[in-house]
Amino acid sequence: MAPERARKQFARFAWLVLVYNIPVILWGAYVRASFSGAGCGAHWPFCNGSVLPQHMAAPMAIEFTHRAMTSVDTIMVIGLCVWAFLIFPRKHAVRLYVVLSLVFLFVEALLGAGLVLLRYVARDQSAGRVWYLSAHLTNTMLLLGALTITACLAWKNLGRMQFRRVPSGLIAALAVVVFVSISGVIAALGDMLYPASSLGAGMRQDFSSASSMLLRLRMVHPLIAIVGAAYIVWAAWRVLNRSATGAAHRMAAYVVTLTAFQLAVGAVYLSLLAPLWMQLSHLFVVDLLWIFLVALVIETAASLDTAAGRDSLPAEAVHRVY
Repeated sequence: MAPERARKQFARFAWLVLVYNIPVILWGAYVRASFSGAGCGAHWPFCNGSVLPQHMAAPMAIEFTHRAMTSVDTIMVIGLCVWAFLIFPRKHAVRLYVVLSLVFLFVEALLGAGLVLLRYVARDQSAGRVWYLSAHLTNTMLLLGALTITACLAWKNLGRMQFRRVPSGLIAALAVVVFVSISGVIAALGDMLYPASSLGAGMRQDFSSASSMLLRLRMVHPLIAIVGAAYIVWAAWRVLNRSATGAAHRMAAYVVTLTAFQLAVGAVYLSLLAPLWMQLSHLFVVDLLWIFLVALVIETAASLDTAAGRDSLPAEAVHRVY
């Protein structure tokens, strides 16, 4: 197999792994929102102590399906990692980020196990659950980011990246997305545990002195989201005005569009009182925004490296071990 062909096939598989992780994440959110997190009991990795439980009720089937999806995900990422070490040379950036993807995936599994074993599931309202969900979401985004970088580097055959040349405002936009998303998962937990009968009733819940801390945090999320969106649009707009490459322009345009669309989805989410399908739609757009923002950072770094005379590794740097 020609080196260039091997690299392209690896890159396509890397994109496939990235895309597969989106329904895995959405199904995990469905497990939480449908109160199915305790479907397999306080058992992990097996479901109620069985590899393949029989006569599964709906909560168990939902939880078991998520575990099966993550098992397939683990096999895919391990395969991607092995493949990267076969066709890319030492010190190639793809090797680094595929290993990071595998590390984040294992951490994801451990955090998921912790949610189950510590019983931070179903209708639990403890502060521990809030912290665990925040850590879980942060690691999920790191996993998606590492997979996105792996796919981008393999597709463009970039052997190294100089992220220090990327504008600090664009790097900060990544942190903003994570922060806004954490506030969003806390708000979603409040919506799930304390559903409102109307928008007015929900606002009275939020401002009541007798309300849970989750409800008080819920009312802050829309404000954080608006401010965060404005910052992300500003950071991406600067790339639109200054970038020298068409690819970076496209990524920046996607980021601006998705950010505006996400605000619209959030408004509908609030007006419809957070139905389950809107929670999943909201999360889906967040995942897309995050992926395109990471890709924008990669394209910006690549264009700056090229402008500085540091091109990517040549195609001959990709090899296959026989």
